[in-house]
Amino acid sequence: MPKIKIKRKSTAVDMTAMTDVAFLLLTFLLLTANFIKPEAVIVAAPSSVSEIKIPETNILEILVDPEGRVFIGIDNQEKRAELLKRFGEVYHLSFTAKESKEFSLTNSFGVPAEKLKAFLDLPSILRGMPENALGIPCDSTNNQFKEWVRLVREVNPSITLAIKADRSTPYPKIKNVMNTLQSLRENRYHLITNLEAMPKDL
Repeated sequence: MPKIKIKRKSTAVDMTAMTDVAFLLLTFLLLTANFIKPEAVIVAAPSSVSEIKIPETNILEILVDPEGRVFIGIDNQEKRAELLKRFGEVYHLSFTAKESKEFSLTNSFGVPAEKLKAFLDLPSILRGMPENALGIPCDSTNNQFKEWVRLVREVNPSITLAIKADRSTPYPKIKNVMNTLQSLRENRYHLITNLEAMPKDL
């Protein structure tokens, strides 16, 4: 008796519907994701159990790295341009329209006043290099950090202050930043930490 040959069915699967779903998911994720803004330095904040959230906008973020160098950043481009203009007036510096535009696009920075123009003339990719992370002077003889904070408050009276210090930053360095804020009567500010699980009662 002759063998019956069974027709082989094609194993090809139409992936059009699956591809459509994948692209829809990708589009959804891109439109709803909150991208992390690049910071001047990487700071590993200490942990805490506090669940108080700081505002996401209208904030002056003060970064203190492990070596105690200070960096700042504000989140409003127009306010940044005005801030640079006022800082230039205090330190007798004139900035070009290009430098002002570059500063308005910079999320956070930390350079002394005398090197600010050279910093803004660098390509954006080089500004984030470790050798250009000098920090804003914050000592008793040359406290440019105090001037920046004062001018930020002038430019935006309703701004919220937040300090984000590395967990290995020596306490005297952070105390110095706090003393500077107190000298400006800035006694209310947030401390940015990483959220930790609440310890269970024994």
